[in-house]
Amino acid sequence: MRLPLLLFCLFALAFRPDKPAYRLYTPRLKSTTYDKLLRQAADADVVLFGELHNDPICHWLEFQLTKDLQAIKKGNLVLGAEMFEADNQPALTDYVQGRTTSKELAAQARLWPNFDTDYKPVTDFAREQHIPFIATNIPRRYARLVSRQGLAALDTLPADAKKQMAPLPINVDLTLPGYKGMMDMMGGNAGQPAANPHGTQTDMTANFARAQAIKDATMAYFILKNWKPGQTFLHFNGDYHSKNFDGIVGYLRQQPAGTARPLKILTISSVELSDINKPGTGNRNLADFVLAIPADMTKTY
Repeated sequence: MRLPLLLFCLFALAFRPDKPAYRLYTPRLKSTTYDKLLRQAADADVVLFGELHNDPICHWLEFQLTKDLQAIKKGNLVLGAEMFEADNQPALTDYVQGRTTSKELAAQARLWPNFDTDYKPVTDFAREQHIPFIATNIPRRYARLVSRQGLAALDTLPADAKKQMAPLPINVDLTLPGYKGMMDMMGGNAGQPAANPHGTQTDMTANFARAQAIKDATMAYFILKNWKPGQTFLHFNGDYHSKNFDGIVGYLRQQPAGTARPLKILTISSVELSDINKPGTGNRNLADFVLAIPADMTKTY
């Protein structure tokens, strides 16, 4: 009896399933491959990689996709990121073009605390490969202004400040899933009243969603401003900015892109799951590609 039991145990160990670090799914949650993602990304005008900011798999896959797209596009790749604010563009450009050091970049730009571990590899690759890298986000002080006082507060800014954001006024539909979801998470209509651009009364919860919207609109604006036909613009942003084909996507659709055809936009949404082999129906139609990551994956911060 001992020999058959030993053989069974050896057989079971030999054929244990692998433990993949991630899985990719279609919008309908059918399993798909990185090769399909890469082919579709190379054919897209804009790729919005919705990341989880502290997840190493997201950052590793962003780096792999950057390298592989550069090999395919051969000079027609442009990078952009939420993590760089528009007024830091000169500092980012100087670094990517090799005019300054990493220490100077850190001194001149407001880098995220996890820059060295999570964003420096792709930034350094852009520097090595001479890939344009665009700071797409609105300066955070202006987003905070909206969260406190509403969009009307931006009208009081000087002209130079307004160049660092999407042209005003912007339209915000608070009934869209992304913005409504934010408001619901913050308690719906609870909060202190503040005047909106139309003079009616709303609350701090709605202004928080409007601050998200000015970020989305600004990222879309700088993506379009720096994209040309034939290029692929690979953009890194928090998942909430592009999931459900919303946020940045909606503003990209609103703004003219200087082309006769609609933009080809590809989205990636990152989700953490206890079992990445069981994506669950709640994750349907989040994006063109759903990136499933183990919930117990180690974090970068």
